[in-house]
Amino acid sequence: MGTVSLRDTWVYALRLPHDPRAARVARMTVRAALGSHGRHELIEVVELLVSELVTNAYRHTRGPASLRLTALADGRLRVGVWDSHPRIPAPFGEPPWDRVAPAPADADGGRGLRLVQEYADCWGSWPLGSGPLDRGAGKLLWFEVGGRRDTTPLSVAASTVGAGS
Repeated sequence: MGTVSLRDTWVYALRLPHDPRAARVARMTVRAALGSHGRHELIEVVELLVSELVTNAYRHTRGPASLRLTALADGRLRVGVWDSHPRIPAPFGEPPWDRVAPAPADADGGRGLRLVQEYADCWGSWPLGSGPLDRGAGKLLWFEVGGRRDTTPLSVAASTVGAGS
């Protein structure tokens, strides 16, 4: 009888201050964690998507953010970014109508969250502290990669998006 070994599972969490350098620190953390666990095929896509979510947290809130990387037993990677703003943006709301429209070609921004719908296998959100007695603890936006979709390099996508600081 052979033994069954589960894939490497792990969790990293990082608290990010409200600082314009937070997206860079998040990208460096993603690169270090995924590289040290041999998940090199996910580095570019996760760096890009994390950078966009952390940059949005910095731009649209006044408080800190948090990043959580979770390697699941089936080989997927779940990434969560928490911030203190309660509004859940598309595409993280209710499917299938909650989609991000393409940005005009001459626009300076508006492509970041569309990248989530293009490159993540799945995504979602959780409002935190939205009850009548809660003070509104913000939201958690999450996505998963490493499942059914191809995670090829994003040189074209990365060259068209200003991915944070």
